Amino acid sequence: MTANLLDFDLDGLAVFCERLGEKRFRATQLFRWIHQKGAQDFDQMSDLAKSLREKLKTCAQVQPLTPISRHDSADGTIKWLFDVGDGNAVETVFIPEDDRGTLCISSQAGCAVGCRFCSTGHQGFSRNLTTGEILSQLWFAEHTLRKQFNTTERVISNVVMMGMGEPLQNYSALVPALRSMLDDHGYGLSRRRVTVSTSGVVPMMDRLGEDCPVALAVSLHAPTDALRDNLVPLNRKYPLHELMDACRRYLAHAPRDFITFEYCMLDGVNDQPEHAQALIDLVKPKRGQGEPVPCKFNLIPFNPFPASGLTRSSAATVKAFAAQLSEAGITTTVRKTRGDDIDAACGQLAGDVKDRTKVDARMAKQRVIPLTQVSS
Repeated sequence: MTANLLDFDLDGLAVFCERLGEKRFRATQLFRWIHQKGAQDFDQMSDLAKSLREKLKTCAQVQPLTPISRHDSADGTIKWLFDVGDGNAVETVFIPEDDRGTLCISSQAGCAVGCRFCSTGHQGFSRNLTTGEILSQLWFAEHTLRKQFNTTERVISNVVMMGMGEPLQNYSALVPALRSMLDDHGYGLSRRRVTVSTSGVVPMMDRLGEDCPVALAVSLHAPTDALRDNLVPLNRKYPLHELMDACRRYLAHAPRDFITFEYCMLDGVNDQPEHAQALIDLVKPKRGQGEPVPCKFNLIPFNPFPASGLTRSSAATVKAFAAQLSEAGITTTVRKTRGDDIDAACGQLAGDVKDRTKVDARMAKQRVIPLTQVSS
């Protein structure tokens, strides 16, 4: 079987090379060619021994995802749709800013969490991506944009695992991809500039803190269990007190001294003064009621879609909500909506492939009861 070398972090590639009878430094050379130079053709890798290049041709390849489409926003945001087989596709979004270039990467085809305000979640879940499929999004975007901008300098300075899927539900593929992003022989990104966003998979938050601590963003969206159970169904398994405890534990390992809480502003649902006060009480509890959670809040304007039954909070409401949190001493920002003209804004990753995870077909099958199960 031919191995896709994008599936390996440097340690994994070293093991692969050892099986070919090669020393570790060859893996380092190979890793640099793939990730720093974007090479796919082994014959381009001039400092590798010819014998190794010939071996690699028989058992390995550098196989990135195939782009189906590209959409460019008026604000400079770029969205790619990638084919991942079997009628499934995932999306990757590049967001340029004056001081950084951020890439938003998907970890799953679809998402199983099913948050009410997320159009991606309404598609259902198809499968986890492989390490190579996760990392391929960075590989493709980085080297495509270098050619486009005619530069040999790094274009992507920040990666956020905030695309399709719940990253921590694809942990075994996620961690090698993160390690390749951080590796100085790969993309050399700072741990502070790689962010994993989770809806609150508590056990895997603990594992990430031990295995590969990067910046952490938690999709919070509600200040109470009753409301969060409705908006983020995962809360029924890992309620807020468990989630807050996990955040405190993560901070012992994190490259930043705070957790980012993402909060989608929903008109009349979670955007009232009492909700803001409940958030303040959650992260800055009164004396004797628990330890505070050092954090900042990122308030996200909701991007409406028909199936949600929800609407966006007004600008005035968002401003007042942010002011209430700020006055309580909590750093609060309002996310600037980017790429909404190409459906690349937060929660909009529905893409150009209708029902890409075939959720409608699967649900229809479940509604058909086999004759053998019908009692007489």
